[in-house]
Amino acid sequence: MNTIHSIRPSPIAGSWYPANAEVLAAEISKYIEGATLPKVTGDVIGLIAPHAGYFYSGTTAGYAYRCVQGNKFDVCAVFSPLHDYLPYDLMTSAHEAYGTPLGQVKIDHELIDLISKKIEERAGVSLQHIANDREHSLEIQLPFLQKALMNPFWLLPVMVRTHDPFTLKSTAEAISDGLKSRKVLLIASTDLSHFYTESEANELDAVMLKQMMSFSPEGVLKAERSGTGFACGAGAVALMLWTARFLGAERVTLLHHSTSADASGDSSRVVGYGALVVTR
Repeated sequence: MNTIHSIRPSPIAGSWYPANAEVLAAEISKYIEGATLPKVTGDVIGLIAPHAGYFYSGTTAGYAYRCVQGNKFDVCAVFSPLHDYLPYDLMTSAHEAYGTPLGQVKIDHELIDLISKKIEERAGVSLQHIANDREHSLEIQLPFLQKALMNPFWLLPVMVRTHDPFTLKSTAEAISDGLKSRKVLLIASTDLSHFYTESEANELDAVMLKQMMSFSPEGVLKAERSGTGFACGAGAVALMLWTARFLGAERVTLLHHSTSADASGDSSRVVGYGALVVTR
């Protein structure tokens, strides 16, 4: 049986992003400062950001986190997929904190306990606690948050495997109820199309990004289901959009789109990345 340590050590520092704190902080600052945003109106409620290695998707992620640079939040709720197989619809961390080279990100287990009860009542599923996971898509957002935000924040981590609309919408309602008294930032972690040519990827990504910009969690799930667009975190995005809607958000703005070819030069087999902001 694996020991559950209070701090989840990073399994990807040194590969997906730098393990040295100074190098990591400087790289993230470069991505954020290099982003020139379109006009964004209203209060920021949520972000959609990619989760590839920073070499590939850091530039696009910088656009998302530029929107909250210098801001303060009580809670950051990060919704991600789970790339490994576990037989659960929804998961959270059993650890007390995530460790990154920039320090610890403490998990709000009091909030998790409150939300778990609401999810069981409304969605009929359990929020399972897992430990010693290697999920990169949730963790890779944390150094950006640590660098961009002014103050330490509590983390609400939710890993999503289901694409069932009823489960996701009911879960979003439960989560929003638990967050209404807190200043919260929602983050959905997702990449877009995987391993098409760049021209094909751009067409598929345009379909998925249109659904996101239309503030349509239903459309995101439908595009993924039909194969007209792809997002490996489609369930996480739908959950975030529904939660944002319950918290009063009204608008989704596209900030940046890129593919891995922009970094690698290989346009024959690319992954797509998008950065979007949700406001009210």
